[in-house]
Amino acid sequence: MELFRRGKVRDTFDFGDQLLMVSTDRVSAYDSVLPSLIPDRGRVLTQMSRYWFGKTRDLVPNHLLRDRPELIPEAERRRLRDRTMLVARAERIDVECVVRGRLAGSGWQEYRRSGRLAEEPVPAGLGFGDPLPEPRFTPATKNDWGHDENISRAQLAQLIGPELARRLEEISLRIFRLAEVHCRESGFTLVDTKFEFGLIGGGLALIDEVLTPDSSRFWELGADPEEVALGFDKQLVRDYLDRVGWNHEPPPPPLPEELVREVRQRYLEACRRICGIDL
Repeated sequence: MELFRRGKVRDTFDFGDQLLMVSTDRVSAYDSVLPSLIPDRGRVLTQMSRYWFGKTRDLVPNHLLRDRPELIPEAERRRLRDRTMLVARAERIDVECVVRGRLAGSGWQEYRRSGRLAEEPVPAGLGFGDPLPEPRFTPATKNDWGHDENISRAQLAQLIGPELARRLEEISLRIFRLAEVHCRESGFTLVDTKFEFGLIGGGLALIDEVLTPDSSRFWELGADPEEVALGFDKQLVRDYLDRVGWNHEPPPPPLPEELVREVRQRYLEACRRICGIDL
């Protein structure tokens, strides 16, 4: 198969106006691909994305197509099982559409530093993990290799035009609110997440991955935000790398086996509880 793009964690193959996305077990953090693999991670990302593409189809079209197993060489089908999505080729909009329901990650860092979020006011006196008065749309630039940079809604409008910026914000918030209720019913708090969009035939479409442990923060419902290992997402990996003092410059250190097992189990549990898929 002809390789179209090799990203940090996905390999994409070219079939003309269609692409085959393969989610690997590679894991990245702070713009580096780690030397350790997380078994079954790629299967979780693929199956959860498939689930959410189906659940959000009435809100916005997406790039997922019906599978064509004959495109994959027979010798590879077993190895790639549960890891592939055949998608329509899209003109990607190079923006991360981040929605935050609570203060965590870079949103918490900005709030602690300036009392603002995406350069807009937020009520004073909030702590880490506290809920925002309402979900907030906080876009970022999209970089395949390198650090995504948070920007304001005004900067987004200048970058892609006010009408497209408004549509991205509106759709992102609608998906977040749907997912927030679903996750709560599954025993999780959806802290934040990010979406990607593209244009297919001139129409807006949801692309890439949706509401996975890589693109979202899932906390156990009612958990104490100060608990180190409360998440069912990639934050466990970032927290470990920070604890061991890695300076975020290549090469990154390997992950201990017990952490690999813990992350794998939490990814699998998120998939089972949120999407009803037992891998």
